Amino acid sequence: MSVAESTKQLAPAGTWTADPVHSNVSFEVEYAGVNAFRGGFKEFTATLEGSNLEGSAKVASVDVKDEQLNGHLQTPDFFDAERNPEITFKATGLKRLDGDRVEGSGELTIKGVTQPIQLTGKVASAPATDPFGRERLGLKLEGEIDRTQYGVSWNAPNQSGGDYLGNDVKLIAELAFVKAGE
Repeated sequence: MSVAESTKQLAPAGTWTADPVHSNVSFEVEYAGVNAFRGGFKEFTATLEGSNLEGSAKVASVDVKDEQLNGHLQTPDFFDAERNPEITFKATGLKRLDGDRVEGSGELTIKGVTQPIQLTGKVASAPATDPFGRERLGLKLEGEIDRTQYGVSWNAPNQSGGDYLGNDVKLIAELAFVKAGE
C-alpha cells in the first residue's frame, strides 16, 4: 500500500474496537407526522480495521423511553428478537475524503434481510491518546433505510391522515474506537 493509500484509510494499522460507554448506535423515524421519534441499542459491538467496519446490535437491547414499546419492538411486528436476535452491518467500501469526511457503502441485515446501505459521516483527523495511554479514534456515520424493505412494516393509521410511522429511518452510529492491545 502506498503512502497516499494509507492516508486515505479510516484508521491507522491495527484493530480498533468500539468503546460502548462512549459510543452510541441509534435511529430516528417520523412519528405521527409531526416529529422524529428516537431510540437506540444499549448492547452493540463494532470493529474497524483500515477502512473495513463490522458491527452488530442485540435486538433485545433496543431502548426507547417506554418499557411497553421496548417490548413491542421485540415482537414480529418490528424486529422479531426471538428469531432474529442481532442486527448486523458490514462495510468494506468506506473512504476518507477531504476534510475528514467519510462516504461509502455497506450491507445491513435486519430480520434476516440484507440490503445495501449508503453512508456519510466524519472521522477524527488523527487518533488521540486518552489519560490511560490508549489510542482513540472517533467515527460518526449516518445512513437512511426504508424499514419496510427489511420486513419491519407495522403501522397504524394516523387519525389526521397518513400512517403513524414513517417508512424512512435514519441510522446513526457515533463510535469511539480504542486500538486493540492497548
